[in-house]
Amino acid sequence: MNTNRKQHYQAPDWFTRHIFNRLVAALTRAGISFWGSRILEIRGRKTGAPRRTPVNPLTVAGVRYLVAPRGHTQWVRNLRAAGGEGNLLLGRRREHFHATELNDADKPEILRDYLRCWKWEVGQFFGGVGPDSTAAELQRIASDHPVFRLDR
Repeated sequence: MNTNRKQHYQAPDWFTRHIFNRLVAALTRAGISFWGSRILEIRGRKTGAPRRTPVNPLTVAGVRYLVAPRGHTQWVRNLRAAGGEGNLLLGRRREHFHATELNDADKPEILRDYLRCWKWEVGQFFGGVGPDSTAAELQRIASDHPVFRLDR
């Protein structure tokens, strides 16, 4: 993670916050995965209460990752404070994981694969960088998008 500059965060717009995320979360809670979606459950860093948000896990070569398309969000901060411990929920299924944050140098190909799968939904948060961008362009935005490897 690059700590030499302000951490990037792009807040969701009204439609995303009040309609889209709530719809995806409701379907996922009901056990219907919206294009692979899960509910991320992490202990809040201030209250200790469980915090939940819809996420799109990515599997590459049998390894699961969480990518933060909006940058250093509340769930990213909570996951760091919780020592990487959390759960992915789908309906009544709960999958516990331990997350390890990737270094910026290890992110470009994961970001490329993530954009290949999810650009239609989150591409606007990547500053014009897409799955066909050069490795240098992906490296340039890597510090703006935390990526976590998930281990059971």
